[in-house]
Amino acid sequence: MAVQFAPHVPKMASDEGVIDAARAAIGNALIEAKDRVGEITLTVRRESVVDVCRALRDTPGLEYQQLMEIAGVDYPDKPERFEVDYHLLSLTKNRRIRVKVTTNEETPVPSLTGLWPVAGWLEREVYDMYGVLFEGNADLRRILTDYGFEGFPQRKDFPLTGNVELRYSEAEKRVVYEPVELPQDFRAFDFLMPWQGPEYRLPGDEKATPEEAGAPSPAPPPSGKAKVNPPTPAETPKTTDKPGDTGGGKPADAKATAQAKKPRSAKTIEKTDIDEPKPKGRGRRRPTGAA
Repeated sequence: MAVQFAPHVPKMASDEGVIDAARAAIGNALIEAKDRVGEITLTVRRESVVDVCRALRDTPGLEYQQLMEIAGVDYPDKPERFEVDYHLLSLTKNRRIRVKVTTNEETPVPSLTGLWPVAGWLEREVYDMYGVLFEGNADLRRILTDYGFEGFPQRKDFPLTGNVELRYSEAEKRVVYEPVELPQDFRAFDFLMPWQGPEYRLPGDEKATPEEAGAPSPAPPPSGKAKVNPPTPAETPKTTDKPGDTGGGKPADAKATAQAKKPRSAKTIEKTDIDEPKPKGRGRRRPTGAA
């Protein structure tokens, strides 16, 4: 008999009645409440976000004690292009809720560092990526990008290549910033049919005529007999048709070469050159056959 065990899944409190309880706790600060795909999202007024989150944390029945994440969203076509989303978790009810506010490039959002100290790091990330300002954050500075970074990389109008690039300079022994350069060696593509041939010259085409440069071999004639391509004529004649053109001097004498390869001893002196006799000297033998 098989024994079935229930999976150990944490129990989650139902979201039923959460919107009504949140509306009663928040009051006029609530702009819109949605419950879609099992997730509750509350859109609230920007200036009241601290009071809203405090009410969601301390109100009995809601009890969203922990701030899990702060995310940014960019909609460039809207008057207030940025959305700041706060994701809260209830440890006692094991359920989540999202709080959303909107702002622009100049209007700051009140900081939640007084409720959750972890908000300091999360707000710095949103500022670094989107440029959203947070009023009350005592250490609002970049956290992900490098020193001297220009712009905010998660904005929709930020160029994908960036504004500057950095590298380590061996000459200056430091990191230097330079304008972005995109060398693309294989950028010139053509979409011609294979049998038409490309317009550029391939390696080895310098031996062919300009009309034939880069073009494939012609198709065989209709008769079925394969056409043999004639050899490509050389532009300059060969220079090694005779020994005098090789630059190696006069042809070698077979007899002299054989004598040169014979081993020599201390008692035997071979005659190696009869055209240029050695000068006379004391104790030096005259070559055999010399006048």
